[in-house]
Amino acid sequence: MPKNDESPASVDIREDSLLALSAEVLDTLLRDHTTGMNIFWATHDYESLGSEYDYHSQILPELITGEHGMVIRPRVLKSKEKQTDRSKDMAEVFTPSWICDAQNNLVEASLLSPKGEKDWMGYVRTTCLEITCGEAPYLVSRYDATTGEPIPLEKRIGLLDRKLRVVSKNTKTPEEWLEWAEVAYMNIYGYEWQGDNLLLARQNLLFSFIEYYQSKFATLPPEDAIHRIAEIISWNLWQMDGLRGVPPDYPSPGELHDNPIPDMFSTYCVIRDWDNNKEIRYIDLINT
Repeated sequence: MPKNDESPASVDIREDSLLALSAEVLDTLLRDHTTGMNIFWATHDYESLGSEYDYHSQILPELITGEHGMVIRPRVLKSKEKQTDRSKDMAEVFTPSWICDAQNNLVEASLLSPKGEKDWMGYVRTTCLEITCGEAPYLVSRYDATTGEPIPLEKRIGLLDRKLRVVSKNTKTPEEWLEWAEVAYMNIYGYEWQGDNLLLARQNLLFSFIEYYQSKFATLPPEDAIHRIAEIISWNLWQMDGLRGVPPDYPSPGELHDNPIPDMFSTYCVIRDWDNNKEIRYIDLINT
């Protein structure tokens, strides 16, 4: 597991670190439950590396590990030219942690009762969504997304960070902690267009789980718990065109136009209703 030291490079979770946990964990974090394939690049940034890095190509483990382990990097570690290009092409702008903190404070206040009272279990069960989430700084704040400065565990300001601190404060045994951490993850959602950002967001959520558990119990969480959280993350953070509710550049069902993605693949994005243990379409949630 990478150390959270004081250098900006520590914000970059190498995909080889996921392989060190297990190949299955990386496979899970690359999964797209809507298409039944892996998430895809959805950016032209990597096409100079070969056809496997084309816009519509799936992100495969061998493309981002080993000798390719430096391919995907957080925005703050990308070149200034690349940052500017992504801002122009995809309106990608990352928010300083102090602004995320102020806005999350407002969100948190709205989740509480008028008297500011809510039992901790009800708080952990509250559902939150980060739209166009990028690297998910509103959910977990392992580092300031604009400076790369690592943020100590006790000062992190993400909505999931806050829930995990509440879980740590109110549970005693590893079993109880894992039970309520799972509930916290089941109730945090986010979607993103670009596949590299989505993988970074998923990694940040997984390593936050490991870091909070390690802080509480001075050991790594059980391997099966890591796999379970990775599975939840793969459902709850997904790749989507937020305006149409389908994977990026996929045609909407019934939509007839020239599109590089075969119409047989046109489908609305699905997420998971954990309370009822079933798939649901995101589009149905916003149309109700």
